[in-house]
Amino acid sequence: MKIELERVTKKFTKKHKLDYTVLKDISFSIDKGDFVIILGESGCGKTTLLNMLAGLELPTSGQIHVDGRRVEGIHPSRSMLFQQPTLIPWLTVKENVAYGCRLRGDTEQLDYRVSQFLEIMGIGGFADAKPGQLSLGMAQRACLARALVGHPQTLLLDEPFASLDTFTQAHIQEELVNLWLSEKFTAVFVTHDIDEAIRLGNKIILLAGEPANIKDIFEINESYPRDRNHPEFKEIRTRILEKFKNSYLAKRSLL
Repeated sequence: MKIELERVTKKFTKKHKLDYTVLKDISFSIDKGDFVIILGESGCGKTTLLNMLAGLELPTSGQIHVDGRRVEGIHPSRSMLFQQPTLIPWLTVKENVAYGCRLRGDTEQLDYRVSQFLEIMGIGGFADAKPGQLSLGMAQRACLARALVGHPQTLLLDEPFASLDTFTQAHIQEELVNLWLSEKFTAVFVTHDIDEAIRLGNKIILLAGEPANIKDIFEINESYPRDRNHPEFKEIRTRILEKFKNSYLAKRSLL
């Protein structure tokens, strides 16, 4: 699934009716099977960009195409994982994971697929539990299983591990990479964590400025799993930090 953005700009209207431009002239492409990171500081418009890729919001100007078709709304080929777990409290874990597929009528071998992904996520023993019985990390694993059980062509992730402890975060990151390598879906992952970006992505798109635009795109060819103490890891981190620093100084000079 190839995704192309052409001069995408997004504006919001504030209460006093003035337009506020969040993103301006965003253009890049994502090839099938890429693991792309959208990296930027909090509030720069990363989630807004991801929502437009999902079809939850539309650009003010510019276009987004998926396999040549303009994105004008949500589609089951694009699945999304949010910052906080979004499970239906009165359904069991396995019912939550199957919920979207049942709504779409995608029920072929669904029970088997649900069990398979629960086992992959390490929560097979909690299939009949309710969300209130799960830890935060387990709940997010259930949401990841739900996002993948329909075998989406593209998985969109909005800082899904930011609220987890370091150990749980590292483990789920590893699971996500292994799933991506085996399932061959396209992943677009939003984060403000530079190390997380380098650990996961094969391409990092750096957003900065007001309004935000693309400051640089980093290609990463290092094999998985990635060691933050590896010289290439450190070199990429240094380059990203330098770009952030230059953008911050440029912004300060305009004040």
